[in-house]
Amino acid sequence: MKSNTKQNNISKATLGGILVTLGVVYGDIGTSPLYVMKSVIQGNGGLENISENFILGVLSLVFWTITILTTIKYVLITLNADNKGEGGIFSLYTLVRKRAKWLIIPAMIGGSALLADGMLTPAVTVTSAIEGLDLIPSFKASFGSNQNNIVLIVIVIISALFFIQHFGTDLIGKMFGPIMLIWFSTLAIFGIMNLSHDWTLLRALSPHYAVMTLFGSENKLGFFILGGIFLSSTGAEALYSDLGHVGKHNIYSSWPYVKICLLLNYFGQGAWLLAARKNPAFLNVEDLNPFFQMIPHNFLIYGIIISTLAAIIASQALISGSFTLVSEAIKLNLFPRLHTMYPSSTKGQLYIPTINKSLWFVCICIVLYFGNSAHMEAAYGLAITVTMLMTTILLFNYLLKKKTPFALAVSMLIFFGTFEFCFFIANAAKFMHGGFVAVIIALVIFFIMYIWIKGHYIKLRLLENVPIADYKTQLNQLRQDADRPKYTTNLVCLTSCEDPNQIERSIMYSILDKRPKKAEVYWFVNISVTDEPYDAEYSIDTLGTLYIVKVHIKLGFRVEQKLNVFLRQISTELVENGEIKIQSRNYTTMPDRKVGDFRFIIIQEQLSYESDLDFWESLVLKSKLFIKRYTVSPTKWFGLENSDVDIENVPLFLGCNKHHHTTLKRIPK
Repeated sequence: MKSNTKQNNISKATLGGILVTLGVVYGDIGTSPLYVMKSVIQGNGGLENISENFILGVLSLVFWTITILTTIKYVLITLNADNKGEGGIFSLYTLVRKRAKWLIIPAMIGGSALLADGMLTPAVTVTSAIEGLDLIPSFKASFGSNQNNIVLIVIVIISALFFIQHFGTDLIGKMFGPIMLIWFSTLAIFGIMNLSHDWTLLRALSPHYAVMTLFGSENKLGFFILGGIFLSSTGAEALYSDLGHVGKHNIYSSWPYVKICLLLNYFGQGAWLLAARKNPAFLNVEDLNPFFQMIPHNFLIYGIIISTLAAIIASQALISGSFTLVSEAIKLNLFPRLHTMYPSSTKGQLYIPTINKSLWFVCICIVLYFGNSAHMEAAYGLAITVTMLMTTILLFNYLLKKKTPFALAVSMLIFFGTFEFCFFIANAAKFMHGGFVAVIIALVIFFIMYIWIKGHYIKLRLLENVPIADYKTQLNQLRQDADRPKYTTNLVCLTSCEDPNQIERSIMYSILDKRPKKAEVYWFVNISVTDEPYDAEYSIDTLGTLYIVKVHIKLGFRVEQKLNVFLRQISTELVENGEIKIQSRNYTTMPDRKVGDFRFIIIQEQLSYESDLDFWESLVLKSKLFIKRYTVSPTKWFGLENSDVDIENVPLFLGCNKHHHTTLKRIPK
């Protein structure tokens, strides 16, 4: 019922919901004015190399990029591809994965690139904001023009931001909305103040100027100017990922205001640049940033403070989004199980310590390696173009699934695919200038995902399952064997076999051979993750007995796997229905208790040296088992820390090589 309530709360646009949306959804795209125009002007050779037509073209390119990519693709089309109110590339994948197995590839590539982008965003946005301090004379007088001072401040802010994740961001999260409202209003006000000197710049809304500049001689970068222009739309994917937190109606209601504020600021920067190019004082300024330069001097400190707060909020949104993305990947068996915490009462907020430390470490390395925002912008954008392309592929399959006319779906694929591919090629030029950093990060994440899912499929293909019914008699004899000490009342074995009538041979070997385990009821529990975000269902098969229960628990990809709690509920319901006997206890603090104690068996595989796999499959499985050693234990993952758990290691004989079996020969004394 919780999930339904959540969806009802965000299904309608409200003033409170719109305020939360401003704080949660638009951080990334909302901080783009800090560096877009700066990046484009520097790429074109500086202030002395720009003309009025060039500025008109750049503004036109920014307007149409935001309109086509963010407004049309994401707000008007992609937001409708929601999974019970949840958004993001993995939610979209769960909607279409039954169409074709290969669709897991774009989902993995897109998810990896999005996580890589999440590591770059805090570094770029916070550094861009803090660099505004260089324009304050008192700061320069006290600390000089040393960029190391900026780097130090950025590292302190980013470190503090990652440190507070452990405590949850519930309290400061409530301030995000009002701060971002002030931020967007500030963008609009400063934009209007400069645009009011030259309203004729609004003619840049015509696509004519975009085309002329893209192919004109005044554009020194040519086609590759799109690499800088694309930065104006980098937050579009995050907008879709945060759908589940705020609901699409709140995004529909707030986006027009956000878009107008962003465009007013871009056009204001354009007006300032046209005026500044005639002023010799600005021609030799290094790392000229029109965003801070156009702010009236008396308001500069305010501009730096509010932009820094907006950068922190943008970073927070990407960090929270990374936690959610990894959590979904884990549930979809695309990522190693990692210890997950829920530090606040906010619905959907989680904290993954391993990811938090990794994000922090990479962010700090990026800041130290690049040194300033101009160099970071060279690495920024490449990863997110990849995610957008992958989303387009999945969206095309979603439209086909929804019986959209084929010609319309193909038109969408070609139009957005071409548009995004152009941005990808333009950003690919950044590879040697820093883009390789994002690519390396994304490849590492993708490789981990590949190992995890490939290892899972190899194991499922080669593991031997046996019919449970074949062992009913032995299990019945074992539970009634008076000479054998009782192992537990309820023996629970976790299985990956979804067939209600079958079980892995290794589990039966553990119960009957390794150490016969006498119990009153034998439970074989399989947990599968469904395409719905908040599913919580179970089905059982007792095989016509009172002592064997095969349980299949279906959980949504957003549901925490609290096995202990679920089994208590299921066992109580089965006793009440007469499907298993009441398990009376002489010693208990609960007089009405109907179920006895539980003991859990978790089988951990170890790859046998006798396995006859090819080199690649063997490498994948060995890599997966190696990574498993450093991730959260199954005991913690299934919420069994306070339960009686036995972990048994068994050799994983996959494709056993019978040709190299050695037989010992006995020799006389």
